[in-house]
Amino acid sequence: MRSFIAALLIALALPARAVDIKDDLGQVTTLAAPPQRIVSLLPSLTETVCELGACARLVGVDRYSNHPASVNALPKVGSLDDTNVELIASLKPDVVLLATSSRVSERLRALGLKVIALEPRSYKDVQRVLGTIGQVLGVPDAQRVWRYIDAGVSAAAASVPPAARGVRVYYEVATGMWAAGESSFMGETLTRLGAGNIIPASLGPFPKINPEFVVKANPGLIMVGTRGAEGLTTRPGWDRIEAVKRGRICVFKPEEGDILSRPGPRMAEAAQIMAKCLREKAGA
Repeated sequence: MRSFIAALLIALALPARAVDIKDDLGQVTTLAAPPQRIVSLLPSLTETVCELGACARLVGVDRYSNHPASVNALPKVGSLDDTNVELIASLKPDVVLLATSSRVSERLRALGLKVIALEPRSYKDVQRVLGTIGQVLGVPDAQRVWRYIDAGVSAAAASVPPAARGVRVYYEVATGMWAAGESSFMGETLTRLGAGNIIPASLGPFPKINPEFVVKANPGLIMVGTRGAEGLTTRPGWDRIEAVKRGRICVFKPEEGDILSRPGPRMAEAAQIMAKCLREKAGA
């Protein structure tokens, strides 16, 4: 027992073991210890950090990070196209988490900051990113969050009535007719719920669609945000679409849109929102 206690005390006295984090760009970042000052430039990453119990370590977030509510009190450092590099540097972060599509990675590295680029686009990506952020934070069993997500999506799927299963959906995720394809995390959720998708995986996760494509595909249900819904039913030829003729259109509120568009801890809640739409519009 004495030797065990002595070994334990020695272990506690040792400095934290450095970890090498390989990000989605293939860059390897060495962290001598779990970071205590973090800047997050992607809402889904912000939410993941908080879900893993490290919200207090955030010192700055992007303009669109708004969940949980506590992050609204943090400095906002811009977004993908107007990131304020000087402000980020002034916050003295131990690490900056950002999307692979961010244009400021090299500028931040040139300032001596540690940068980790992660961008979940599918269910598999979300599970992997959870593990990576768990490593960054030094949080054991980060996959508990994934197990919660997976169980929540399964519960949402169980709530969809047989009559709604197989309905072909057109999900417009942004104005300009950007759609959620089968290979996107949104598309994967639709598949889990038993719905079809008029946008095949071959077109990519979020392709820009021609209006005539939707007319020819003739979806039985349309999902869209508040802004995208304006004038949707008066688009040329869309009066012939089954979903329009039967009033099978779900218009999501902005706060629902946030939940639906973020591949992270709230994906089970997103599945519930989609399932509710299927029940109410296609379940009869």
